Amino acid sequence: MSIPEASLEALPLPSGADTCLDASMLQQLQSMVVTEVSEQQQLLQALQQQLEYQFWSGTDTHTLVTTQAWAVEQIVLQQWQQHSQDGQLTLIATGGFGRGHLHPYSDIDLLILLPENTQVLPVAQLEKFIQALWDIGLRPGHSARTLIQCLEDASVDVQFVTSLMEARILNGNTEQFQQLKLALQPAQMWPADKFFTAKMSEQYSRHENYNDTAFNLEPNIKEGPGGIRDIQMIKWITQRHFDTLTLDGLLEHNFLQADEFERLLESRNFFWRLRYGLHLLAKRAEDRLLFDYQSSLAQQLGYLDQGEDLAVEQLMQSYYRNALRVERMNERLLQLFGEQLLLADKNQKIIAINTQFQSRQGYLEVSHPQVFSQNPIALLEIFLCLQQNPEIKGIRATTIRLILNHLYLIDAEFRSQPETYRIFMQLLEQDTGIYTQLTRMHRYGVLAQFIPAFGKIVGRMQYDLFHIYTVDQHTLFVIRNLRRFAYGKYRSSFPHGQAVFQRVPEPAILYLAAFFHDIAKGRGGNHSELGAIDAQQFCQSAALGNKQSELVVWLVENHLLMSITAQKRDLNDALVIQQFAAQVNSRERLDALYLLTMADIAATDPKLWSNWKDSLLWQLYLATAERLSNKQKVVLREDYLEQLSRICEFDENNLSQAQQFWDSLPDQQLFKLSLEQLSWATKQIIQAADPSEAIIAVRSIATQGYTEVMIYSKDFQGLFACITQLLDQMRLNILSARLITTDSGLAFDLLQINNQQHEPLADPDVHRLQLNMQNALAKRDWEGSSKQRQPSKFRYFDDQPELRFEQLPEQALTRLELACLDQPGLLTQLAAIFAQQQVKLHDARIATFGHRVEDSFLLRNANNQILSKQQVAKLRTAITTLLKEWDN
Repeated sequence: MSIPEASLEALPLPSGADTCLDASMLQQLQSMVVTEVSEQQQLLQALQQQLEYQFWSGTDTHTLVTTQAWAVEQIVLQQWQQHSQDGQLTLIATGGFGRGHLHPYSDIDLLILLPENTQVLPVAQLEKFIQALWDIGLRPGHSARTLIQCLEDASVDVQFVTSLMEARILNGNTEQFQQLKLALQPAQMWPADKFFTAKMSEQYSRHENYNDTAFNLEPNIKEGPGGIRDIQMIKWITQRHFDTLTLDGLLEHNFLQADEFERLLESRNFFWRLRYGLHLLAKRAEDRLLFDYQSSLAQQLGYLDQGEDLAVEQLMQSYYRNALRVERMNERLLQLFGEQLLLADKNQKIIAINTQFQSRQGYLEVSHPQVFSQNPIALLEIFLCLQQNPEIKGIRATTIRLILNHLYLIDAEFRSQPETYRIFMQLLEQDTGIYTQLTRMHRYGVLAQFIPAFGKIVGRMQYDLFHIYTVDQHTLFVIRNLRRFAYGKYRSSFPHGQAVFQRVPEPAILYLAAFFHDIAKGRGGNHSELGAIDAQQFCQSAALGNKQSELVVWLVENHLLMSITAQKRDLNDALVIQQFAAQVNSRERLDALYLLTMADIAATDPKLWSNWKDSLLWQLYLATAERLSNKQKVVLREDYLEQLSRICEFDENNLSQAQQFWDSLPDQQLFKLSLEQLSWATKQIIQAADPSEAIIAVRSIATQGYTEVMIYSKDFQGLFACITQLLDQMRLNILSARLITTDSGLAFDLLQINNQQHEPLADPDVHRLQLNMQNALAKRDWEGSSKQRQPSKFRYFDDQPELRFEQLPEQALTRLELACLDQPGLLTQLAAIFAQQQVKLHDARIATFGHRVEDSFLLRNANNQILSKQQVAKLRTAITTLLKEWDN
C-alpha cells in the first residue's frame, strides 16, 4: 500500500544522504510501502548502523542529523498510514523533529491534532500507532489536542508555544494546521516583547540549575549555559521578532556580522558532533558529558595525549571554549533584542559619565565608536566605570561587540603600561562588583588577553572528581567566596569568615593571591611554585610594595599548606602547631591563608564543604594564633587534671574512679585530648553498667559536622580492624581516629565519623551503631572482610599509589602517608594488614579528594618503638600488593 502525498512540509532528501545510506536503504525508505513492524525494526537498526559508521568515519554531523530526521519521518509516515484510515487526524512534528534535526536516540516529538466535533475519538487507532513506533525502536513523545486546546495551552505556556513555532505538518488536514499557525502569530498571542521576557526568565532558571556556569566537570551539552539550548534560544527570539525560521535573520538585520555568524555555526556543529558521539557511546539519549564517556569520546574523535596534556583535557577545553563563545553571543544578542523589544518605545535617555562613556537606558556604552582605538586602556576602564556606577545594569550590546573587536589592542605594549595595572588594582579595591566585573571581563576575553597566564587556564579542566569546575571558573568562585566573607553571607557555613576578614588590612591583596593561586595548573611541575613566579612578575609590573608582593607570592606558593595540615595532621600535637606557626610566621599571613583556604576548598565543590572541615581549619587557626601571640603556656599534668576535675564535678567516689582512668593515660596522649572530650569520655566510662564489657559511647556534634565514637575495652590484635569493618558495612566514613593503649593495657579509642551525606548520625543510627559495635567486638572477627566493588567512575583514572614513611624518633612513631585511588573498604583492609604484622596504629587522619584518598597514619611496633627498616619494607610490600590486586 502506498501513502498519498498529503504532507504540507515534508522533509526533502537531505544533501549528502545518498552517500550516507546505501541504495537498498534509500529505496526502502523512499518507496513509502507499508511493511511489518518487525521489518521496520530491522530497517531502523540498519539505518542506525550505517549512520554510526558514517559518523565515526568523519561525515559532517549536519548531514547525519538531517538524514536521521528524514529517514525517521518516512518510517513514522508509513505507520501513520496504516493506523489512521479516516483522515480526521492531523500528524504534526514538533521540537527537534519539527526542525528536521535528530540525533541517534532523540525523542520523536509529535502532536496529533484532533477534530473539534468528533463524537468518538479513535483512541484505539492512536494507541496502536504509538505502540508500533515504540516496538520499532523509536521514542515518541506525543500529545493529542484539539485546535482550541492547543491555543488555550499555548496562550499560557511559553514552552508549548515555542514547540509549536517549529511545527511541521506530516499528514492530515492542512487547513486546520494553517489555522493553528496563524493563531500562533505574535499579533494573536505572545507578542515578541512578552515572549522575550518569558524566555529570558526560562533561560535564567535553566542556567541556575547548572550553578550559572558552563564550566562544570560534567556539563550538559544541551541544557547547560553556553550549550545547544542557548543557541536555540537565539533562534526562537529571532523567529518571533523577525518572522524567520533560521538564524540567517541575524545577518539580514545586522545583529551578527558574517564572521560572528560563522563562529556561531561552528560552535553549534561542534556541540552536535559531541552530542551525536555521546548518544552512540551511551546507547541512549544522553546529553550530559559524564566522566564515563569523556575519555572514550576524546579518543574516538581523534584527540591524542600530548605529554601531560591529556586527550580528554583537550576535548573538554574545546567544549568549554565553545560554550564561552556561545555565552558571549547569547548575552549580546539577547541584550540587542531586549533593547529593541523592551526599550525601543521609551525615551532614549542618555547620561554622560565622562568623555569616554555614557549611560543609555540604564546600560553603559562608549560615547563614540573610536573610544577603544583612540585609548586602548578604556578596555579596562569600562569595567571600573561599571563598578563605580552600580545603578548601571550592564554594557550595551553594541559596545560589547566593540570590546570583542578590539581585544587585539591588549598586546605586549598595552601590558607594559603601568596605568593598566593601576586600573586593575583599582578594580580589586572597590567596595562592590569585584566578582561581577571579573566575571564580565572573563566572558568578554579581556582577562585572558591582559594576563596571558590566565588565558592558558580558560576551559582547563581538572581531570578528577574533586574539582567540579574548570580552573578559570574555580578561580573566580574562590574570589566570589572571599567576597561572601566580606559581606557576612552564608554564616551558617562560614561562621568565622566575616570576623577574620575584617582583620585583613588590604583585601585587594587577598583577591590578587586568589586570582593567581591556580594559574599554573596544567603546565606540569609544581603549580604553586610556578604560580608564585607569575604572581611575582605581576606584582613587579603593578609596582606593588615589597610587603604586599611578598604576601601575595607567599600565599600563592603556600595556598595548600593550611588545608594539608588541618586534614592530615594531629592538631592536638603541639609540635604540629609549632611547625605550622613557624611556616606562617605572622598573624597577617594566618588571617589571609585561613580565608583563602576556606574559599578554595568551598570553590572546588560546594557539596564538599562541611562543618567538619570548618572545625578543623578553625581549630588550627586558633591554636596557631595563640602560638604566634606567645600566649601559649606549658601545661603541667597536675594542672590539666585539676581543670578536668572542676569540669566533671564528680563526687568523691566517682572522682576516685576517674583519677584511676586518667592516671592510666600516658602524658603524650593525655594532652592531645581536649578537656571537653576527656570529660565526656570519662563520664561514659564511670556510668557504664558493666565495666567488664566493652564500653561503647556515641554522640553527634552537629556544629562540627561529625559523630564521635568512644570505645573502652580490653585490647586485642585486630581491634581497629573490627571497628573499621563494621563502620564500612554501615557505610560510615572515618574522618580521624586516636587509638590509645592505657598503662593498664586497655584500649581507649576515639573516632570521628559521619554518614554518606557527610553529616552526623541521627539518633536511630547512633543506637544501631552502639548495638552493632558491641556485637562486633564480642565476636572479634576482623579477617572476614572482603574487597568491595570500585565505583564505576574511578576506573577512568590511572593514579599511581604513593607510599611514604617518615621516622619520628622523638615521639617513637613512624608516619605512613598513603595517596591512592579511593576504594570501598580500603581502611578495613589496611587495618587488617596492620594487625597481621603486629603494627600498632596510634592515630589516623583520613582525607578524601574526589576519586583519591590521602591518608596519614602514626604507627609503632609491638614494643612501642618506631618500625625497623625490615618492618617498613614488609609493610610497604603488603600495601603495594593489596593495591595491585585492586587494580586487577
